[in-house]
Amino acid sequence: MMATLNTTVNLVLKSQIEAVQSVTPMKVTDPRWSRQVSVTDSHGSDIFWRCLHIILYYEKGSGEDSGWLVAGWMKESLGRALVEQPMLAGRLRRVEEGDDRELEIVSNDSGVRLFEARISKTLSEFLDLKEKEDAEAELVFWKDVDEQYPQFCPLFYVQVTNFECGGYSVGLSFSILLADTLVITSFLKRWANIHNNLVSKTDIPKIPMFYVPNLKPKVCSITNPYGLSPTRNHGQSMIFKIGNKNLNQSDDMGKTVSLLCIKEAERKLGIEMASKFSLIVKEPSENIKVENYEKEELVQKPSSFISGITCSSWGDLEASEVAFHEGNKPVHVSHWISSVSGEGLAMVIPSPDEGVSGLNVIVTVPNKFSMW
Repeated sequence: MMATLNTTVNLVLKSQIEAVQSVTPMKVTDPRWSRQVSVTDSHGSDIFWRCLHIILYYEKGSGEDSGWLVAGWMKESLGRALVEQPMLAGRLRRVEEGDDRELEIVSNDSGVRLFEARISKTLSEFLDLKEKEDAEAELVFWKDVDEQYPQFCPLFYVQVTNFECGGYSVGLSFSILLADTLVITSFLKRWANIHNNLVSKTDIPKIPMFYVPNLKPKVCSITNPYGLSPTRNHGQSMIFKIGNKNLNQSDDMGKTVSLLCIKEAERKLGIEMASKFSLIVKEPSENIKVENYEKEELVQKPSSFISGITCSSWGDLEASEVAFHEGNKPVHVSHWISSVSGEGLAMVIPSPDEGVSGLNVIVTVPNKFSMW
């Protein structure tokens, strides 16, 4: 029943892609950055499919504000922001070291994909849709990383979608191997500041060079050929912050805290994690370790073993403060982690705040494993 409903929603409501660009850092990254990705389980291929999505919804702020104008200036503003975070414009590649399944992300400046689209709804109509969570798949673009040839696949997509009323959305899709949510939110704020400083200069033209309405006839638009699966609602996520100063001294600490947080997420959400789940640990060195576990394999330690666990939500990441037109903050923000896998996910990430010890843990529990 649900699958039929979701498919119907997407057949009726489709975004039309008007333009596609690649955005690279405005300066060559030298020396190149790299991040090792260690996959210790033969079933770790789902890391190629999982991604974090963020959608920022904006009303038309003024006569000089529109999704077409915002996207037109993004070619330059995003290119400037990527100079500070070049890994977002990088690629995942295989490292030939015997039989080891080693991967790495390298900041090779291959670029981010920027899509411009339109959709046949007003912003208020879209936000009021009963099936909005499913329809949101049309506001983001994601193409799974090719497991055999990952070096050709972007890890970060941006889609600016224009609504009929003049409002617009900015949809962002990041590979989970990049998606340290706290760092991503900081990047978005920095990018928005660069964008606003750029468009506020008095010596720039009112219309950007990459302004699609002046460049491309409407008849050339196409529907999104990839998008997401018929439903965007792959699970529910919770974010935990752990402030124990001794957390990083044990190799098993990631396993311990992830299990504690999984148990807490199950209790709060009323949804049981699948028996198998993926654990992604971002080490202090920035390298990534991907493992797959069964919950029964991890030994439950008393909660007093780790102190200072606090729970937060996507809203606490402050993406609602990101404005690409001065003073025009999002009227709504959506976040979710998608996957074609029915298994759960736990991500363990060191605190990004300088001088602050501790971990952040993101737990995503698939909806189909309901406890009641």
